[in-house]
Amino acid sequence: MTKSLLWAGVILAVAVGTVSPVAHAEPAVPVVEPVVLEEIAHDPEAFTQGFEISGGVLYEGTGQAGQSQMRTLDPDTGEVTRAVDIPGDYFGEGITVVGDRIWQLTYRDEVAVEWDRAALTPVREVPVPGEGWGLCYDGERLIRSDGTNRLMFHDPTDFTETGGVDVTRDGRALNGLNELECVDGQVWANLWPSDNIVRIDPASGAVDLVVNAAGLRARGIPPSAQVLNGIAHVGGSQFLLTGKDWPKTFRVQMSG
Repeated sequence: MTKSLLWAGVILAVAVGTVSPVAHAEPAVPVVEPVVLEEIAHDPEAFTQGFEISGGVLYEGTGQAGQSQMRTLDPDTGEVTRAVDIPGDYFGEGITVVGDRIWQLTYRDEVAVEWDRAALTPVREVPVPGEGWGLCYDGERLIRSDGTNRLMFHDPTDFTETGGVDVTRDGRALNGLNELECVDGQVWANLWPSDNIVRIDPASGAVDLVVNAAGLRARGIPPSAQVLNGIAHVGGSQFLLTGKDWPKTFRVQMSG
């Protein structure tokens, strides 16, 4: 075949669409930093696993086997107003408020503990297969993480699993989903073992914002303190952020 015939074939192929066009890459997810508005005291021995404000009270679930607690705090001062040990010496994980109850996950004990919110006493335990990491309530369902890239949906009355979604960033699976906060139909998640937070669309599993909160460590967080792991929505674009064994909680603005 002559060169002229070869080129004619290529031109004809392009014209009829038999040559695949070049795919256009999706825009990268934006990365922002939190704006610190205030620093608040936090118990430096609190291994924070769950963090949520409801009715003007800051609820905190702490971890470590034999040391895990459910706590209430003053969100303005960080003062611990009540602290109750989790039953069974379980390793406590994420928490969320559902009406007059609070659900608390356990790490590898494969149970969730339901608490009476007013009395701060355990009411019952239900089986939850697999690991428990983060938990939040979107007004209709519980959303749970287990350290993978999967978010699981549960019935808030009995913890029956009802579905789930795989989380991706820029089209790739995003593992390490930890403490969760449900806000206005979106899910904010700490990424273990980093000091990053992501915002997730639970319908598609796509991450649409990354918050790089590593700069908070320069504000008096000792090297011995572990990762950022506490997101409590204050209102609007304001949140309280803290970490495991952090001596401070930061009221920040996160938007993008």
